[in-house]
Amino acid sequence: MRLTRTLRAVGGGVVAGALLFGAAPVASADDVRDDQWPLSASSFDAVKVWKESTGKGVTVAVIDNGVDGSHPDLKGSVLAGKDVVKGGPADQEKVENHGTGMASLIAGHGHGPGRNDGVMGLAPGAKILPVKVSFPESGLGETKGIAAGVKYAVDHGATVINMSMDAGLSTSDKQAIAYAVSHDALVVAGSGNDGYAGLGDLAKTPGVVTVGAVDKSGKIWSGSNYGPEVMLTAPGVNITSAGAANRYRDADGTSDSTAYVSATAALLRSKFPKLTAGQIANRLVKTAGLPADKQGAKLPDQHYGYGFIRPLRALTENIPAGSKNGPLKTSETQPSPGAGSGGATDPSAPAKGDEQAAEKSDSGLGTGAIVGIAAGVLVVVAVIVILVVRQKKNGRNGPPPGGPGGYGGPGGPGFMPQQPGPYQQPGPYQQPGPYQQQPGAAPAFPPAPPTQPPGQ
Repeated sequence: MRLTRTLRAVGGGVVAGALLFGAAPVASADDVRDDQWPLSASSFDAVKVWKESTGKGVTVAVIDNGVDGSHPDLKGSVLAGKDVVKGGPADQEKVENHGTGMASLIAGHGHGPGRNDGVMGLAPGAKILPVKVSFPESGLGETKGIAAGVKYAVDHGATVINMSMDAGLSTSDKQAIAYAVSHDALVVAGSGNDGYAGLGDLAKTPGVVTVGAVDKSGKIWSGSNYGPEVMLTAPGVNITSAGAANRYRDADGTSDSTAYVSATAALLRSKFPKLTAGQIANRLVKTAGLPADKQGAKLPDQHYGYGFIRPLRALTENIPAGSKNGPLKTSETQPSPGAGSGGATDPSAPAKGDEQAAEKSDSGLGTGAIVGIAAGVLVVVAVIVILVVRQKKNGRNGPPPGGPGGYGGPGGPGFMPQQPGPYQQPGPYQQPGPYQQQPGAAPAFPPAPPTQPPGQ
């Protein structure tokens, strides 16, 4: 397993030509804040977003390599957390930058007069629960602590879990993700930074919101991995964030886009506390946008998913709550092990041969056995008639012809009940799993009446 810290530091200014992420006016700030282009993007418009929600009251777990809770842009917003591999707190990281960067994009609050300096997160009112796991030095191999980290996050109140990593998972890791989903935590993960088709175990796990990266124009980043499980995209190019060893950093990657989706989820969970994790994902999906050249495309798209997030719309548009799971897949919606690849069948229709099996079950006897018994009864009746007639005719009580037992006695054809051969019992009914949403199909989560008026 590996962390998506194949983030490449980049220099220079932000690419010109804003298009869908065009700039909106912002207050004066230092160079770091100026470089945070997503905050001033028309699709984010953070100033307006913060009038709707700041994420207050929501705990976001950052499962990563630790967070520097003393950073001036994070101080007071980071809980102690836990290093689930080595023990101790997870808020004292001074070497690795990645976890601190993700925490700052989610809940950074800046510093200085008016907090106009440094990094501002999209959900500055949220609390960060750092959970430190152990990543291999080379970026390849086993990552330790995923299962323990996810369970710790859920048990300590996190309702959003940020996993900015591209990881393979063990069975216990998958069980931990399922535990989080069952406890209504929204798990958000990156698609990976290799630029190819194919996603890791984490990105393909049921219940996970998988995120790709787009640039300032809203176009997919060339390094963003893609596949049918990608649900959303978010800014992930030329992203400025805080660091532990370095005060600030500039990087590309789906790690950063994952953090922005987690931050938006925190905003929504704060404003709409009665919505489930699936219904939060539903708001994100229903308000997502696409670049001009993708308008009218069948969704979800393997690169964009349902599109890039638009936090202000997600907070303010009248979106029916929808079903409990929303667009999130569950383990029950995955193909059943061993299911065939043929066309869909009616789950309620009996499989071939099952009707005959039902008849056998109802009567307790096979057709062959019934015919054999009926024939035997007729032979018995015939023998009795013959015996009576002969007895009357011959006036004797000797045994009937054919020896003891009557006609066809031992050694003869007989009328013992026919012993059918072993029945070819059909196997258990193969119940096809629920229809799985295919890439390019319409969303499989029809709206339902809202559970509460928008804005409450």
